[in-house]
Amino acid sequence: MQYPEFAAYATSTGMNTFPSSESTPEPEKELTPTESLEKAYNAINNDLAEELLATILEQSPTFFENLVLKLLEKMGYGKGVVTQRTVDEGIDGVINEDKLGLDIIHIQTKRYKLDNKVERPLMQAFVGALDGAGVNKGVFITTSSFTKEALEYKSSKKIAKIDGKQLTNLMIQYNVGVTTEYTYEVKRIDKDFFEE
Repeated sequence: MQYPEFAAYATSTGMNTFPSSESTPEPEKELTPTESLEKAYNAINNDLAEELLATILEQSPTFFENLVLKLLEKMGYGKGVVTQRTVDEGIDGVINEDKLGLDIIHIQTKRYKLDNKVERPLMQAFVGALDGAGVNKGVFITTSSFTKEALEYKSSKKIAKIDGKQLTNLMIQYNVGVTTEYTYEVKRIDKDFFEE
């Protein structure tokens, strides 16, 4: 197309199908070995998170409540208990904020399918349950996600809202329901060693 005669011929015969230099995509930047390893690591964790969520959804609601308590305990909270269904009044579990039990946190869990989001009325009911129990802190954990209205709902209580993605990322980070398959050590030169 750089020759005027050929460009005129190509245009008149409808051959002008050559890609212009403007539309040519830039070649992808070649990744360093460390960047490639990090990209692969993230892909493995994303696949693991999806598999974890699917496995959780196959379990019973009681299993899910116990899983949440185990996760919170691994995160450094104190001992927790699942409340009895007949008298839970909207609270699925109770956990100590610290190992000494100086403050109590109430837990609400919803093992929902991904398309069934937690809506604002459930958040309001949870706040009401916290009021009834006389506590100010709660954790609301779901396998799905929260609607915009539920996320924006404000109250005088401190409530952590954890969706399915955050849940599985925390499980991976704190080794709950997962096990280490391989460990790779990435080494670098110790510059201090070579200083005289």
